[in-house]
Amino acid sequence: MTSRERWLSALKCEPVDRIPFWPKLDSAYVPYQEEPYRNMTIDELHRFIGSDQHIGISGCIKTIRKETSVKSNHTNGTMTIIYETPIGILKATNKFDPISHSWHPIEFPVKTKDDIEIMKVFVLDAIDEPDEAQVEQANATVKKIGEEAITATGIGVSPLMDWIQHLAGIENGHFLLNDYRNEVEDLFDTMHEKLCRRAEIVSEKSPALIVYSVENTSTTLISPDMFRKYCYNHLLDYANIIKSYNKFHILHQCGHLKKLLAYIEELPSNGIEAFTSPPVGNTTLKDGRDAFESKCLIGGTNAYLWTRSEDEIIRQIKHDLDELPHHQGIVLTSGGVMPPLCKPETIKRVADFVSNYKAN
Repeated sequence: MTSRERWLSALKCEPVDRIPFWPKLDSAYVPYQEEPYRNMTIDELHRFIGSDQHIGISGCIKTIRKETSVKSNHTNGTMTIIYETPIGILKATNKFDPISHSWHPIEFPVKTKDDIEIMKVFVLDAIDEPDEAQVEQANATVKKIGEEAITATGIGVSPLMDWIQHLAGIENGHFLLNDYRNEVEDLFDTMHEKLCRRAEIVSEKSPALIVYSVENTSTTLISPDMFRKYCYNHLLDYANIIKSYNKFHILHQCGHLKKLLAYIEELPSNGIEAFTSPPVGNTTLKDGRDAFESKCLIGGTNAYLWTRSEDEIIRQIKHDLDELPHHQGIVLTSGGVMPPLCKPETIKRVADFVSNYKAN
């Protein structure tokens, strides 16, 4: 099988010639490696390792605003984001972490009851439309990739998880939802309507085979009851839209999921990506397979495991694979992004083990 064929069979929970393996390498990984790896591109590293690549491409969508705007200003590792609307202005602040090469919120835009209405006006003003120039470019990218990888894109984050992670924060987000439930739920309804439209455009226009809901779901952030009340129905709508275009709907859910597995099983989504084992997550591959008969599990390990010795990594992976009734619907990955402490030679040796593991 080619990598693309191997991925497709796994997503459909069909037999594969071997278990697909995708170490998630990002811009934070390469600078900490020794030569010659430090001067390699991520594609070159994947070829050295023998990865079954997963490549993100454009969602082929553009957003038009008439009465609102969002502006950002970068100064010495600090990003200030200003949301301007006719009824008020909101401010958010992010700090850049050079070690992880990522931005982290230190100030959220929604802080008060009045801010909820301002954010609603901001969301309502956004009109998403297909971007034909991006469509052309994305099709050319897919043609160039060929059989080397599966292609993916995303529609964004469902309202509750967006609220907790990006708009109001964990603590204040829960307080505001409790104190001003009607106002926050009204905002959620507006956000959901926009996301449904995005799901339609992305699924129709982007040539990507996988369409993600990038949720980062975890019961360390929300309760199972909150997932059922808010996330479930929203994700159900996105999954139905995306699958109606014959695309795979995958949930990026990288946190503690054990108490949510029964709810996730009811969704028509094709699988979970970043399915993370303990101690970082709290679900093993066996937990996932016991819960889901026909969902692809993309993950199976965790960042801490990849900081251990090669023998420890292989021993744990073998144990987790051995206890499964079969290996259909499994893509082994690093869970979250690969920690830089794990050297490319180690990843390659683990890849060789996975390649030679007898899947059933």
